[in-house]
Amino acid sequence: MLTDIEGRAAVKLARKTIELFLSEGRLPKPLELDFELSPVFGEKRGVFVTLTENGLLRGCIGHPFPDSTLQDAIMDSAISAATRDPRFPPVGEDEIDNIVVEITILTPPEKINAPPEELPERVEIGKHGLIVKQGYCQGLLLPQVAPEHNMDSIEFLGHTCLKAGLSPDAWLKGAEVSCFEGQIFKEKEPQGEVIEESYSGE
Repeated sequence: MLTDIEGRAAVKLARKTIELFLSEGRLPKPLELDFELSPVFGEKRGVFVTLTENGLLRGCIGHPFPDSTLQDAIMDSAISAATRDPRFPPVGEDEIDNIVVEITILTPPEKINAPPEELPERVEIGKHGLIVKQGYCQGLLLPQVAPEHNMDSIEFLGHTCLKAGLSPDAWLKGAEVSCFEGQIFKEKEPQGEVIEESYSGE
């Protein structure tokens, strides 16, 4: 788990990366950061960067698996969310002041070993994100998606299957389902105070 200070640094790193990439086409250098990156940023972690504008999704891309350091994963995901999300045009330099930056730090995904009919009771809404995989198809939804859209666990499983390009009942028909948890830090408003968000009712 990251501390509040580390969470704030994660969001600031994402914002700084987007700003510099859009204005100068480069990544920030360590000396340009006016905040400390603790040793956790050198650990391998999965992470997603979500951008919203006026409450609407503007980009969301990340590293589902801990395949690179947290620092590198944040910078890469931030640029991807801003410029490479195929659902949206790239973020313009004039937009960045209106965008809220959100970071979700992921725990390593773990396969849910249960018969298909028991999967819904193993999924905790607000706590778990899901990955559904079958063949070459794979889809991921973050933990905050289900509570934000008032989904129950069956709907959440179905929507994750759809994200993978599968039928919504693929989880009942042998698709592999994994879950993970996420720690969410986001700006209260563009460039504003960074808070930790919890959807699990704790």
